[in-house]
Amino acid sequence: MALLPFDDRDGFIWYDGGMLPWREAKLHVLSHGLHYASCAFEGERVYEGKVFKLTQHSARLIDSCRILDIELPYSVEVIDAATREVVSANQIRNGYVRPIAWRGAEVMGVSAKGTKPHVAIAAWPWPEYYSEDARRKGLRVTVSKWRRPAPDMAPTGSKAAGLYMICTLSRHQAEAAGFDDALMWDYRGQVAEATGANLFAVFGSELHTPIPDCFLNGITRQTTIELARQRGIPVVERAIWPDELMKANEIFLTGTAVEIIPIREIDGKTFPVGPITLTLMDDYSKLVRS
Repeated sequence: MALLPFDDRDGFIWYDGGMLPWREAKLHVLSHGLHYASCAFEGERVYEGKVFKLTQHSARLIDSCRILDIELPYSVEVIDAATREVVSANQIRNGYVRPIAWRGAEVMGVSAKGTKPHVAIAAWPWPEYYSEDARRKGLRVTVSKWRRPAPDMAPTGSKAAGLYMICTLSRHQAEAAGFDDALMWDYRGQVAEATGANLFAVFGSELHTPIPDCFLNGITRQTTIELARQRGIPVVERAIWPDELMKANEIFLTGTAVEIIPIREIDGKTFPVGPITLTLMDDYSKLVRS
């Protein structure tokens, strides 16, 4: 069955303080956020009618906007309440939530002074990102030609829309070559992340993950570290070079959309779906539904 386009659906979207019918939630073609990427967003999951770590996501949206010099007129508490209202209005039991903030169309130019900030929140049913077969077998990934920029080259601490342009290009390149996703190195040539998920690697009995100094410190990443430590699994945050990664015992990705999912291949090099990955996948699944 073909998926409905996102601009032609039934339902409701919270838009600048109130609920609108889905098809009426629109912005002007000359909005600053469209032309100059002055836009930040979040991705959240709904499990059994509740948004997992909602307040952390709402706070990160506000923080991302602050980094982009966008002052939102809403508090974390207001965004939390609006999100719950959207989930309820659309009767979402298991799904996805997309809050987004952007600058309006009052000014057209590089300087955004005088533009009005806008916030919208949408939600839709979405039980899983990857199929159960992919989750069981793991993903096939390739290495992107694009690299994550340095923190003095882009606002890398924010979930800014503009930072995802190279992710889209990387994902297209990977899918055209028959892969599921792409890994991205950073500006130094060190391992960074996938196009929309953080990376972990198992070396012996330890769990290693790159330091998020030029990419987002994901909420699912932080949750995975907590789960691992609860299990007594040592967690090491450090710089990881590509040749080291290829010697890992297990590799997996974490993210709100993908949850925890193993990698079985990187450009022809195969990896097992091992016990630490499977344990953390199970722990995460239990946690989000508890």
